[in-house]
Amino acid sequence: MIKPDKPANEAHRLDALHRYRILDSEKEQTFEDLVTIAKAVAGTSMAAVTLIDAERQWFKSVQGVETAELPRDASMCGHAILSPREVMVIEDARLDARFHDNPIVVGAPGVRFYAGAPLISNEGLPLGTLCVFDSQPHQLEPDRAKALAALSRQVMVVMELRRFALDIQQHMQERDDYERLLADYHDVLLAQNADLAEQSRTDALTGLPNRRAMAMALDAAVADTEGQPRQTCVALLDIDHFKRINDFQGHATGDRVLAELGRLLRGQFAGAGMAARYGGEEFVLLLPDTDLRTAELQCDFLRMAVADLPLGFPVTVSIGVAAHRSGDPTDRTIERADAALYRAKAAGRNRVETAG
Repeated sequence: MIKPDKPANEAHRLDALHRYRILDSEKEQTFEDLVTIAKAVAGTSMAAVTLIDAERQWFKSVQGVETAELPRDASMCGHAILSPREVMVIEDARLDARFHDNPIVVGAPGVRFYAGAPLISNEGLPLGTLCVFDSQPHQLEPDRAKALAALSRQVMVVMELRRFALDIQQHMQERDDYERLLADYHDVLLAQNADLAEQSRTDALTGLPNRRAMAMALDAAVADTEGQPRQTCVALLDIDHFKRINDFQGHATGDRVLAELGRLLRGQFAGAGMAARYGGEEFVLLLPDTDLRTAELQCDFLRMAVADLPLGFPVTVSIGVAAHRSGDPTDRTIERADAALYRAKAAGRNRVETAG
C-alpha cells in the first residue's frame, strides 16, 4: 500500500478545513441528498462526502457502507486531493499499485472502483472529496465525471452556507443587520433545496423526469382543480431488444440510444403532456385531456419517429396505452398500460396496443 503524500500547503489546508466547524458534526439531509444523487449518477453501490483531517478521513455522509472514519494513510481520497482540479478515477483498485493491497480493497468493503471529485474551498484548498465507489470494477464516462465534479461544487456551496449560518448565530447579537443576513441566507438555502429537489426528480442520462416525478404528475392529471375527473391516458414505452444493443454494441451505445430517445420525447411532449424514464429501457407517457383513440394515434406517430432516429442502426419500440378510469388508483392505470405493452411485445414488437 502506498500512503498518500501530504500537500505542500497542508497546514494552511487544515486551518481552512477546521474553520468550517464541520468535523464530527451530526448528519444533515442536504449532504445525504447530494450523496444519493452522486450514487445514482455514477451507478455505484456506495458514495460519500469525506473530509481529510490531519490523520484521518472522516465521513460527513456515507451510503452503502457502515463507517464513520478511516485512517488517512488507507484513504483513496487522500490521494485524490493531491490533484484538486480533476476527478480521480480508479477503474480497478486491484490493478493499481497504490491500492492493490489496501485494507479497504483486500478487506471490507472490498473496493474495486473509485472516483473522487475534490471539494475545493473558496481559497482553492482541497478539503476532501465527493466520492463514489463499488465492489466491482467500473468505468466512469466523461459526462458522468463532469456531473460528479458539478455535484462536488454543490457540496462546497452547502458547506459555505453552513459556515455562513454558524457565523450568523455567533455574531447575531452584535450585528445590527442580522435580520437581513438571515433573510439572505434563507433565500439562498431555499434556492439550493429547490435545485436539489429538481435533481432528485430528474433522470441524469436522459434529462427526463424520473418515476417519482411522473407519479406526482399522474396523480395531479387525473382530476381538475375542483376535483372533477379528467380524461387522461397513460402509455408505457419499451425499447425492443435493448439487451442485444448493450450486449453486442456496448453499454455506451445503449446509453446513447436512451439519451437520443430522451431528446425525442422531450421534443414530442414539450407543449402538452409529459414523458418520464420509468426504469431501464422503459418510459412512461402522460397524455392529459386525451381520449384513448387519439392517444393511440399519438403513440403510433411516436413509434414511427423512433424508427427514424439517426442512430446508425435500427431501433424500434413497443407501446401499451390505457385510459384512466374514474375511481381507479393511478397504479391500476399503469398496470393496464403495462399489460397492453406486454401484448404489443408478444405480438411481434414495434407496435402499439391499447388496454380494454
